Amino acid sequence: ISLPRQSPPTAGHIVEQQQLASYLEKAVNVGPRNVVLFLQDKMSIEDFTMYGGAFGNKQDSVFPNLEGALTASSSALVLPAVSWPASSAVIGQLQDQLETSPLYMDPETLSQLRLNASSPALLVFRLPYGIGADLMSAKEVLSGNDEVIGQVLSTMKSQSVPYTAIYTALRPSREAASLSMEAGLGGGRSLLQARGGYRERERERERQRRIKEKAGIYAPVEFKEGEETCILLWAKGLSVSILRSGRWEDHDLTPSTFGEGVSPKLHGSSCDKTKARLVLNYENVLGHRSFKLIFAMSQRHYQVSARRWFTLDAMELEYDGTKATFNGSRNIYAPAEYSYRCESVTNFRWPLLIPRSSKDPANQWRVSFEDFQV
Repeated sequence: ISLPRQSPPTAGHIVEQQQLASYLEKAVNVGPRNVVLFLQDKMSIEDFTMYGGAFGNKQDSVFPNLEGALTASSSALVLPAVSWPASSAVIGQLQDQLETSPLYMDPETLSQLRLNASSPALLVFRLPYGIGADLMSAKEVLSGNDEVIGQVLSTMKSQSVPYTAIYTALRPSREAASLSMEAGLGGGRSLLQARGGYRERERERERQRRIKEKAGIYAPVEFKEGEETCILLWAKGLSVSILRSGRWEDHDLTPSTFGEGVSPKLHGSSCDKTKARLVLNYENVLGHRSFKLIFAMSQRHYQVSARRWFTLDAMELEYDGTKATFNGSRNIYAPAEYSYRCESVTNFRWPLLIPRSSKDPANQWRVSFEDFQV
């Protein structure tokens, strides 16, 4: 299918959420309603420079299938710089525009699915990224991802159904050093000072990490329904903050949630084959006598993948009669037989938790999990 070309952004321009939504809307409204989304954990334009054979060594590129698809397409569009809030919201935007739920797939199960050009479908393929600072690891993983892209596009071609393919990521793999302007902090600090502060914070985080490691690995929070273990929750760190008078007030919940001899109160929790609710009950948190952290999860079977998946539909804060709700279903999910794990789960830095609405009390809260697993 030949689609009208969309004009790429000017050089150096960062595509924000509203502009990206416009690009997606035009592609979906004019183009095929079957959308294949390759959603990588991390990505930056530097990955294509470093691993795409950009230095006269094209034979070493790890993206032959991606490059072939771009060359073969008559309406390819490349957006070199997209803000991470925009890219992390792609699934939700496509879901709204197509009016269909996403199907989380792998190449093997795609061949069992029969698509119809007249019925919209949102097929999501999650792709990993290299771990740590091992550049060879990143290169090998990206090469494997390109093979997955090739397999999927080959299967889609064999079905002779028009489709739109999108390749993006939840967050950047590399970040430029910048000064973070927090609420209540004035300007005037130099870049050198900001970078120095960054290094100091990193050294402090590393020191705290080593202290915790020496203290040993503690057990997860466990909720049982009868004699059966239903929910396991673990994190290296858990904190909440509230915005008051232009300043963030912090409270560390880690010592009262995890650790040897710690048994958080779980009354209000429940679990069955389709829904689960984990309630962590606290007292005297940031001036609130009663404070609850609630995880609302659901599980369902997807025929196309022949397996059950669970999602964290919402995370709620309940305090003194007020409820703040974060949506997590667009980003936090995994096959039911596995756990979901992420190095950082927050609502403010590469957010995976999104306030339910612009007027929800969640907008005055920050929640942060370090090394989160559920």
